[in-house]
Amino acid sequence: MAFNITSIKTSSNGAWQGDNPLNFAFPLLIVQTTLILVVSRFLALLLKPLRQPKVIAEILGGILLGPSAFGRNKEYLTRIFPSWSTPILETVATIGLLFFLFLVGLELDLSSIRRSGKRALGIALAGISLPFLSGIGVAFVLRKTVEGADKVGYGQFLVFMGVALSITAFPVLARILAELKLLTTQVGEIAMAAAAFNDVAAWILLALAVALTEGAGGEHKSPLISIWVLLSGAAFVIFMIVVIRPAMKWVAKRCSSERYVVDEAYICLTLTGVMVSGFMTDLIGIHSIFGAFVFGLTIPKGGEFAERLIERIEDFVSGLLLPLYFASSGLKTDVTKIKGAKSWGLLVLVITTACAGKIFGTFAVALMFMIPVRESLTLGLLMNAKGLVELIVLNIGKEKEVLNDEMFAILVLMALFTTFMTTPTVMAIYKPARGVSMHPRRKLGDLANTEESKNELRILACLHELGNVPSIISLIESIRSTKNSFLKLFIMHLVEFTERSSSIIMAQRTLKNGLPFRNRFRRGEWHERVTGAFHAYGQLGRVAVRPITTVSPLSTMDVDICHAAEEKRVTMIILPFHKQWTAETTKNMGPVWRGVNQRVLKKAPCSVAVLVDRGFGNGPNSPGPDASAAQRVCIVFFGGPDDREALELGGRMAEHPFVKVTLVRFVEKEGSASKGVALRPSRSTRIEKNYSFSTAEIDREKEKELDEAAVAGFRNKGDERPEYTEKAANNIVEDVLRLGQSRAYDLIVVGKGRFPSRMVAGLADRQAEHAELGPIGDVLASSRHGVVSSVLVVQQHDVARMVEASVKKLAHTDEKQEVVGSSRDGEISKENEIV
Repeated sequence: MAFNITSIKTSSNGAWQGDNPLNFAFPLLIVQTTLILVVSRFLALLLKPLRQPKVIAEILGGILLGPSAFGRNKEYLTRIFPSWSTPILETVATIGLLFFLFLVGLELDLSSIRRSGKRALGIALAGISLPFLSGIGVAFVLRKTVEGADKVGYGQFLVFMGVALSITAFPVLARILAELKLLTTQVGEIAMAAAAFNDVAAWILLALAVALTEGAGGEHKSPLISIWVLLSGAAFVIFMIVVIRPAMKWVAKRCSSERYVVDEAYICLTLTGVMVSGFMTDLIGIHSIFGAFVFGLTIPKGGEFAERLIERIEDFVSGLLLPLYFASSGLKTDVTKIKGAKSWGLLVLVITTACAGKIFGTFAVALMFMIPVRESLTLGLLMNAKGLVELIVLNIGKEKEVLNDEMFAILVLMALFTTFMTTPTVMAIYKPARGVSMHPRRKLGDLANTEESKNELRILACLHELGNVPSIISLIESIRSTKNSFLKLFIMHLVEFTERSSSIIMAQRTLKNGLPFRNRFRRGEWHERVTGAFHAYGQLGRVAVRPITTVSPLSTMDVDICHAAEEKRVTMIILPFHKQWTAETTKNMGPVWRGVNQRVLKKAPCSVAVLVDRGFGNGPNSPGPDASAAQRVCIVFFGGPDDREALELGGRMAEHPFVKVTLVRFVEKEGSASKGVALRPSRSTRIEKNYSFSTAEIDREKEKELDEAAVAGFRNKGDERPEYTEKAANNIVEDVLRLGQSRAYDLIVVGKGRFPSRMVAGLADRQAEHAELGPIGDVLASSRHGVVSSVLVVQQHDVARMVEASVKKLAHTDEKQEVVGSSRDGEISKENEIV
């Protein structure tokens, strides 16, 4: 059916009145958008194990929906993607592209280019110049070989081909680096800085290429037009830097965090500025996205204003509109235009030239800067990533009629291949140390036995947000011994990496100072508290604080934490619980953060402590040189390796003059020694609802001796002996809850109990709320019991006890209490017995 574009109506009157919605613009746009999103998301899911950026799936989705695959059915193509709907789809998609390029400019910190030094600048120049020259060489071959290529002027065709082969996609590269956990490494830092420079150079070259296309399409125009376009573009950039940038600084200052509110008028004014900037560059003769990109560069990086802008537009643009643009690129890609050996040979030539120019140029210059061979080759592979910006260039080239259908298809496939190959080749060539550590596995109990360790205690404390800071610092200060070892504290800020540009901004701040959130609140209460605490640590002289950051997807963040623990040779990792209680509210970080803690508890190369914070460090009794009252800490002891580690930690607290420690030891009631508790494997499919205990063999007599020695050693800690109380185990849950509800203690320290005593094993059939904390920790961490004390659950590191199994209590017995083993048939292991 033929349509006159001027007669197309926006919406139909409905099927009941005989209208086909697919013949109207808006209903058809809804169908197209839905189909594109479903297909691209499905492909993204398939490509996720290969760690491919989302843009790959979006382009492939467009190619599948277009004339190369599904579009071979003409009925489908004319009904779902008719030619009259293309301008409408591309207009909507280009609006998304306009705001996306504004976000790219917003996330691109030009100061990082200045700070990057000669290495990144030299690598970027080599990564642009050699591929650009190679692209010009290939352009001569394509111009003579591809039919219709010689209809375009030499100048614009050569520049477009040079730009197409020399680009590195900064947004795509940042996401690849984060996925490969290279974002905060030296290689990642150099690659990001070089890509930032490359991005700026690419847009300048693209503006030049667009200006030169004024003669495209066979229409004769004066060469002076291109000069006027370039001069006007330069004047626009100067105006944006000289006039608009100071104005946006003033706006950002007016919307700073000290004012506690961001005026909606400024947000609307900025969004309008994006559209006006795009219109101005389109009026000049340069594509509208160039104006949006330059306007994004004028926005001050960081701060409340930039973050609010990102929150307002990013999810809608990146999640809905941008996929339409890249899918529309796929829809315009007709792979069937590449016919015969000659065309496929040209595709191989373009891919080979693009890869060789970018990789070899970067590799050679990196070697000149004394970067090792493996790292140099990795940089070359990383800089070869294209994707987003490449497709923008190709679409503009097709729009300006510089590229015909065959060349467009060849270059799109080249962009897909070079981006697709980046992740697997980097993984194969460059694998940072993530293997078995050469350092010994560490726990607190080892420090007392080795002369080398007596002089230094290393702790890795993880933070989700600023709200974790007071409790973590109070805990560290409590642990700081005033007598023995020097304490080195590594504070790791855990930043979730998502598809959001704000994650890129956070990563760039990380490369500046190691602690991204310290720039966010310059004069706020939290900043004063954090910086004041760190300053006090420096004054104490026996604490060294090293801030570090990991930017990673939550699914693999545990790998970064454990790797940092190995690399820094820490003795204990401190993790914040995924729930945090304040006087007003309960904040739940969600199950994904809980999963991070669970995986760290399983894989950690050292002891781990999970802090359940109920205001620890926010009260008047925080420990410190000027504290007016002692911090009250209770150690709950049942026996076993985890409890002994908790006791060792408590012993260090007891040596602090402003920490008052009480040991409450639970012992079995007289007459119950002959009874045991038999445990069997749990058949429940919901493992998180059952406690898990170690499957390792253990000598119970030796364990008792170690428990007695640990208690005796603890009671001799400090100038004044800590308080010691024994409680006969009657109702363990009620007795432990009584301690937590009494308000007598600010912090209760317990062991996880992976190899439980008879008393703790009796709780195995309780329905667990937080199984990763063990039975006692779970009871105290529950929000249902009115516990007011903060809780620290300690797990001692021991390779022999790392394997755990979910269990259930079987029955009380007069025989030996037995713990589940590793037998495949689910029977009780006779090797592992608890008396």
